[in-house]
Amino acid sequence: MNYSEKLKAPLLKPRIAGALDLINPHLYSVEERIRGQARAFDPALEGYIAYVCDTKGKRLRPALALLSGGATGGITPGHIDLAVILELIHVATLVHDDIIDGAELRRAQPTANARWGSAISVLLGDCLFAHALKLASNFHNSEISRRIADAATEVCSGEILQTQRRFDLSLSIPDYLRIIEMKTAALFAAASELGAFLSEASPELITGMKTFGCRLGTAYQIYDDLVDIAGEEQDAGKTLGTDLAKGKLTLPILLLLQNSGSSEQARLHGLILAGKPEAARALAEEARASGVLRKCAGTATRLVREGTDQLDLLPSNRHREALRSIADYLLGHLEAFQSGPN
Repeated sequence: MNYSEKLKAPLLKPRIAGALDLINPHLYSVEERIRGQARAFDPALEGYIAYVCDTKGKRLRPALALLSGGATGGITPGHIDLAVILELIHVATLVHDDIIDGAELRRAQPTANARWGSAISVLLGDCLFAHALKLASNFHNSEISRRIADAATEVCSGEILQTQRRFDLSLSIPDYLRIIEMKTAALFAAASELGAFLSEASPELITGMKTFGCRLGTAYQIYDDLVDIAGEEQDAGKTLGTDLAKGKLTLPILLLLQNSGSSEQARLHGLILAGKPEAARALAEEARASGVLRKCAGTATRLVREGTDQLDLLPSNRHREALRSIADYLLGHLEAFQSGPN
């Protein structure tokens, strides 16, 4: 069984289905609110906004915001607002990512960039960012809107750093981890932290939930980087292989370089700097054969477990166990890479 077949294992779905069923009415409200945001724009823009918002994403950030709120006190209208805002920011980053990467598919449909080109897509992402921050200003407590803005800034800063370090052979593993903590984990952390903050949880719980989200988000990005190398586009629902072709040095490639001798490194450097699809495919094949995918999955697994340790701070309730189920769902997907070559 190859990696893609393992990722489709039916036993993984029940791990997250129960967690989402617990908050299903709230997620439905979030979904309806997200779709309704198109009406807040000029009629000439509604079609563009509706297109990028009306997709069946995982909605992990909204789920974390809602479950964190439920685990620390209860889900309120403020949690719904938070979930909508964070997902709009996430959608905006995806629109911009697809321009940068030249991706053709996102969630099994053509990207905004593929449909309308980069000029409209850049401005579309900008509109979504601005609209999300406008919605955040409606919170009575300005600390919430400030933390949302901080998270959005971190995401954009991480994307800039990643773009800046493309084809940079001096990129270290700590550099990589810092970048993905910013560009991906920041919104996971904000969802978990502010979910608890809105419930007026103790500072200890709020900090613990922020750590949980950060570790989970970092592990999720490592998993996503593994899929980019070893997954199948029809299963992922998006264009794969863009990281290597665009010079993004992700953890599998960094470990491949780290585990190679000087002459081998020189050859791999040549493949990286070539920036061609065939060179990227050769690098991906070497990463799969070398055993580094298993090591990457081990790193991500450790991060998830460090995050779930924070859940022990929460009172025992169904929402806490649902958060644990989401973490277990990610662990289940990482298992697909744990049995690779040594």
